[in-house]
Amino acid sequence: MSTELPLYFEKSPRRALWTRYRGYFSQRAFRSELYTSMLYFAASVVVSFYAINYANQVASNYVTDIVLSNIPAFDVDGLFGYGTILLIAFIALLLLSHPRRMPFSLYAMGTFFLIRSVFTSLTHLGPFPTLPPNGDWGTLMSHFLFGSDYFFSGHVGVCFLMALVFWEDKILRYAFLAWSLYMALVVLAGHYHYSIDVASAYFITYTIFSMSVYFFPKALAIFSTDPVPLP
Repeated sequence: MSTELPLYFEKSPRRALWTRYRGYFSQRAFRSELYTSMLYFAASVVVSFYAINYANQVASNYVTDIVLSNIPAFDVDGLFGYGTILLIAFIALLLLSHPRRMPFSLYAMGTFFLIRSVFTSLTHLGPFPTLPPNGDWGTLMSHFLFGSDYFFSGHVGVCFLMALVFWEDKILRYAFLAWSLYMALVVLAGHYHYSIDVASAYFITYTIFSMSVYFFPKALAIFSTDPVPLP
């Protein structure tokens, strides 16, 4: 893996960023992988939206849970919502600051959303009865944050997926692993997910990552190559 420095360590961050974009976008193979991965990711988000909508419409009864049945529901609405917004912003910053990271990361997240959409459409659990009231996050944000798409936890899974994608970078690896544990605690404390949703997320996400490595070798090669040299 490369030893590419973060932009804030560069003497001229704007020049470094421009050089990277110019270098990678001059490569036809990179452009092809990037545009295809963007379409793939966008399609997965659309599929996920409708899968959540379907899960909301057909949600049935709740089930007892070894964790949720034995702890009260805590008001962690802010920790959950703002933690999600910060996660999205952080991932976007990571990808935009180093364009070679974009294709494989988008493929991996797209595969994650597609597979999760299948899982959430299969079994129609209802919300746990002690679910606390949620704040006003807007229609679209609330749709993705507080839907009936329980199995498996997307918030925990995405964090773990990013830890696997950036595994060679120890700082990012441990940051995303810590983030996944944070999300696991928050969704259980707020009764936003059943315990099986959280536990299974790690196992299923690892399989999704392995599938991404197998099905998208060109994007992985771009991710793993040395960065475009700076002048």
